[in-house]
Amino acid sequence: MDEGKPTKAKWWSRPRPDTGRPADDDGDWHLPAPAVASGGGPEPVVVGPAADGADASGRSDVSGVTDATDSSAEFGGPDKFGGPDRPDASGDASGAVPDAVQGAVAAPETLVDAAPPVSGPSGPFSVPESAPEPPGEKYTDVPYGAPGPWAPAPPVQHPVPVTAPMPAAPWQQYDPWAGPVSLSQSGAPVGARPRRGRRGLVLGAVLIALASGGVGGAIGSYLERNGGTDVELPQAGAESTHRAPGSVAGIAASALPGVVTIHTKGSSEQGTGTGFVLDNRGHILTNNHVVDPAGTGGEISVTFAGGESARAKVVGHDTGYDLAVIRVDHVRGLKPLPLGNSESVQVGDPVVAIGAPFDLANTVTAGIISAKDRPITAGGEKGDGSDVSYVDALQTDAPINPGNSGGPLVDSKARVIGINSAIRSADGGAELDGGQSGSIGLGFAIPINQAKRVAEELINTGRATHPVIGVTLDMDYTGDGARVGTKGNSGGSSVSPGGPGARAGIQPRDVITAVDGVRVHSGEELIVRIRSHRPKDKLVLAVERDGKEREVSLVLGSADGN
Repeated sequence: MDEGKPTKAKWWSRPRPDTGRPADDDGDWHLPAPAVASGGGPEPVVVGPAADGADASGRSDVSGVTDATDSSAEFGGPDKFGGPDRPDASGDASGAVPDAVQGAVAAPETLVDAAPPVSGPSGPFSVPESAPEPPGEKYTDVPYGAPGPWAPAPPVQHPVPVTAPMPAAPWQQYDPWAGPVSLSQSGAPVGARPRRGRRGLVLGAVLIALASGGVGGAIGSYLERNGGTDVELPQAGAESTHRAPGSVAGIAASALPGVVTIHTKGSSEQGTGTGFVLDNRGHILTNNHVVDPAGTGGEISVTFAGGESARAKVVGHDTGYDLAVIRVDHVRGLKPLPLGNSESVQVGDPVVAIGAPFDLANTVTAGIISAKDRPITAGGEKGDGSDVSYVDALQTDAPINPGNSGGPLVDSKARVIGINSAIRSADGGAELDGGQSGSIGLGFAIPINQAKRVAEELINTGRATHPVIGVTLDMDYTGDGARVGTKGNSGGSSVSPGGPGARAGIQPRDVITAVDGVRVHSGEELIVRIRSHRPKDKLVLAVERDGKEREVSLVLGSADGN
C-alpha cells in the first residue's frame, strides 16, 4: 500500500468528464461529513485555507494543510488533545476561518500543538504536504473535488489501527542446536514454567504409581493372610512307587507282611511286643518276656500287617534264651520270613529293625551291626536267677524301643539274622525290652542261628535244651575269668560227677580263662559262650590252676531248660 506518502498520478487521477453526474459529484467516494456542533462549541477545523468561493458544503481550494490541532470538527467535538491553551475557533457557522489561517497558503504549515502521533507500520502518522501550486492558477476545488489535469490525486488518508507486530512463524525461531523446544499456540517457545509443569506431571505419575503399588501390595498381603483367594502350593508329580530291593524301603516292603504285633493280657499285667511268622502252619517266634504276662490262663492276640487279628497260644518258651513260640490256627495267606545266617554277619552290615514300639505297629528303623558276640544278661527280677537270660548278642544301633521285643532284625535281603531283645538304658545296664526306657543306640538281638535251634526244639518237643559243662560257677568272683565254686547249688560238689567237666579233669577253684581261644572275664561271659553252642559240641577250655594255665577239651552235655 502507498497510503501515507505521495504517489504518482494513476489512471483514476486523470480528468473525468462531468457529463451525466450531479454537480456535487466529484467522482470520488466520501465519508459522510460530521455534523457541526451548535452553540458555543469550537468551530470545525477546515483543512487548508478558505478560498473566496467556498461552497455551502465548506469545501474550498487549498494549497496546504492547516493546523491539524484545530480539526475538532473532524473528530466530532471539542479538541481532545489541546487543552485550555489552544486558541478557540471564532469562525461563524458558514465555515469561514480566521484571517491568520487564510494567510498561510504558499508553504505547508507545521503542525502546532498536534495530537500525539499514532504509530503505524511505517512510523508516525502525519498529513502529507500538498503538491506545489502551478503558476498562474489555483486549485478550483478542495483536494477531494475534481482535480485539474496537472494535479495528482491526493492519497486517501485512513487511520492506521495500532496492532502488535505479527509473531514470527515457529520455523523462523527454530534452533537445531538448542535441543528440543516446545512451542506455544502463538509459536513462541514455551518457557521454564511448562517444563516445570511437565516435571510436576511426571512426579505426580510416579507418586500415584508408588501409592497404587503400596495399596495393591497391602491388599494382596491381607488377602493372602485372610484367605481372600485359594492357595495352591507347588507339588511334585506322581512318581513310581517301586524301590530297589536292597533299599530300606524295599526291605521293609518285603518283610512287613510277615511281622505281627502281639498283645498279651494276664491276671495282673499286660504287655505289647512283636513277632514274625516262621512257617505256613502258623508258628510265630517272639521273646519269652513278651508272652510271660499272660501266664498259664491269660490271653494272647496277634495282629497282622494287614490288620487281621487272631487268637494265639503258647507252644513253648525258654527263660534262659528269652525265646518263645506261639501259634495261630485257621489263618491263611501267611507270609513266613526267610532266615539268614548270623555267623556270616559282619560288623558294619546294614540292618533294619521292624516292630511296634509303644504299640506303634509296623514301625521300621534302620542301622548297622555295631558288634558281634556281645555277652548280654537280662532279667533277674525274681532274684533266684531263674529268669536271667544269657545272650551272645548282635549289637546294633538301629533304634529299638519298648514294643520292639521279639521283632526281626533283617539284613539287606530281608532275611532274619536276629531277634530284637534288649537295649542298654541310660541309667544302668542292659535290660529286656519290656521296660519303658528309650533307645540310646545300643540295641541287642539274639543271633538267628541260636534262635533257630531253640525254636525248632520248642516246636518239636515244647522244651529247649541248654549245653552245659557240668560245673557250678562262683558268680561272686571278681577276678579275671570264671572260677569254679567250692560247692554246688544243692550243697554237693561244684563239679558234677561223670559230667563233661569231670571227664576233662576240671576241679573246684579252677579258673577258666578262654573258650576256643576267646578270652572270658566273668562267669556270665562263660555261660554266654557255652550257650552259643549246641549240646554235644566239642570245646577247648583254657584252665588256670595254682598260677599255671593249661588247655582241656570236652564235649558239651545237655540240660533241660525251663
